[in-house]
Amino acid sequence: GSTIYDECSVSGWSDIIAISAGAYHTVGLRGDGTVVAVGDNENGECDVSSWSDIVSVCAAFKFTVGLKADGTVVAAGLNDYGQCNVQNWSNMVAVSAHWGVTMGLKADGTVVVTGSNRYSHHDASGWSDIVAISAGEYYSVGIKADGSLVFTNQTWTIRWGADEWDDLAEVVASNYGILGINGKGD
Repeated sequence: GSTIYDECSVSGWSDIIAISAGAYHTVGLRGDGTVVAVGDNENGECDVSSWSDIVSVCAAFKFTVGLKADGTVVAAGLNDYGQCNVQNWSNMVAVSAHWGVTMGLKADGTVVVTGSNRYSHHDASGWSDIVAISAGEYYSVGIKADGSLVFTNQTWTIRWGADEWDDLAEVVASNYGILGINGKGD
């Protein structure tokens, strides 16, 4: 990939159990719950070396989000839309972030959202019975406990027929596409 900001300079990393790539930075989660980052740090998105007890990381456009073992959330970087305003979140089991928006999945299956609402991302705040989430640039998606897909900004997902998917186990939203894996691994 591009190395304009040295975002691919990860060859010295060790004990990494998860990674996430933002637009211009890369974040790694170590087995001991600490986090490393390389790349553009213009907005402090790589200022994660003091984080601890992290179980999941998400690098987005110029910001980084981390889920702590106790269900709280930390964030660093650009906060122009309030996407890093997660300091009061608790009881989280998953986080997802993309261009100016951060989503959190609570243990009770509800969703919280902060940041940009330009493409109706905040509509996800009304979701319930959710088991997985993914924030995209133009829409966000969630999987309900019955394996069905819910989404914000329906125009985008209907284009690809994703509104007809079922039996989903995992889903990822990106800028212009959705990937899903059903319960059979297809």
